[in-house]
Amino acid sequence: MTGLQLRAPSRERLTAASDVTVADLPRVAPASVAWDVETVADVRAAGRDAVDDVLAAASLPPGATVAVTAGSRGIRDFPEMVAGAVAELQARGHEPFVFPAMGSHGGATAEGQREVLADLGMTEESLGCPVRSSTETVAVGRQDGLPVYVDRHAAEADAVVLANRVKPHTDFNGDIESGLCKMAVIGMGNREGAELLHNAGLDGDMAAEIRDRAAVLFEELPVVGGLALVENQHDRAAHVEGVPVDEIPTREPELLDLAYETLPTLPVADLDLLAVDEMGKEVSGTGMDTNVLGRTYFRGETEPESPDYTRVYARSLTPPSHGNGLGVGLADMVHRDLVANLDLADTYVNIVTSGEPRRAKVPLVVPDDASAFLLAPSVTGTPDPADLRVARIRNTMEPGELVVSEAVVPDLEAAENVTVGDLRPLSFEDGALPDDPY
Repeated sequence: MTGLQLRAPSRERLTAASDVTVADLPRVAPASVAWDVETVADVRAAGRDAVDDVLAAASLPPGATVAVTAGSRGIRDFPEMVAGAVAELQARGHEPFVFPAMGSHGGATAEGQREVLADLGMTEESLGCPVRSSTETVAVGRQDGLPVYVDRHAAEADAVVLANRVKPHTDFNGDIESGLCKMAVIGMGNREGAELLHNAGLDGDMAAEIRDRAAVLFEELPVVGGLALVENQHDRAAHVEGVPVDEIPTREPELLDLAYETLPTLPVADLDLLAVDEMGKEVSGTGMDTNVLGRTYFRGETEPESPDYTRVYARSLTPPSHGNGLGVGLADMVHRDLVANLDLADTYVNIVTSGEPRRAKVPLVVPDDASAFLLAPSVTGTPDPADLRVARIRNTMEPGELVVSEAVVPDLEAAENVTVGDLRPLSFEDGALPDDPY
């Protein structure tokens, strides 16, 4: 079940009733946000230091096998941090290995998850240690009468080191969101653990469910601590820290506060149309970060009041997603090439595991970029196309480089940290937007 075989309508037929031409559309200008950021100078060294801090509170004998988690997100400095941690563990006489801890991603298969890690730059050669991939799980305890699952490799290791980015989650808000506890419960839980947690969270407090199940894992498994990475607005490591296991429940909320401070978002909160060049699993668990889009679409969660983007248009699906289009339902329009690249099997496995089918709904499919923009006045209720408030970004990880329409320019010119370029006509070549207008 790969891809959707469909015949998208022609641009002429799709836009026949709108009476809008390209000449009617607004002029656009490039814009750039200059964030004041902090960056870790040597991430590999920071990974070594973080492991040193974790092991200071543990007692591991020489030759101990140490399982280190690796997820499916495109965290730019994560491979270097893990490689540094691996080097330090080996220098101490231990036998580290890295294993995929990504729930049901990669099609919930061992080989698929190994491929995801390779696409993200994590191989045995680059990490300097074995990569052991298995989707087998074992139950190591119970919480609220339900089993708590963990990857077999983690269960059989002498020690476990959790490694993850701490950031705002795309499904829920709480003092524990995306980070070390989530990596333990959902990532290490493989498909069974991830599905059980998400199902429990649909009718309860997701943060509390993660915290409670993490406590079981910390009690039953030899988890010695975690390596926490917080990114700056340019998706580089701003902070790397080793957290002993006993301190994770109290330290992670503090790191989450830091992550909220450095979360990159668009410099404009009110748009008629947001065009996103690419969505993908390495960008966000939902393909596009819900905190950037201002829409959650998850049962039981309140939709944010800001930002307010009337319509979202997604143009493509990244190759490292391997066809997993979870989050496509967050968009209102998608390019037909994105739909053609969907692997419905991978997408649906991930959707069923996470528990929110709305996010897998296929939106209005357009044959090209020009069609999406020509339809924008009608689907946003903008009588004069020249007044459209539009922004275009590469992906939701890089919202600081964008192209905006003329109506948005005054808002950005009033911001101290935003530079706006010259206005120019919005152009298309064979219906496609320019490749690199930023």
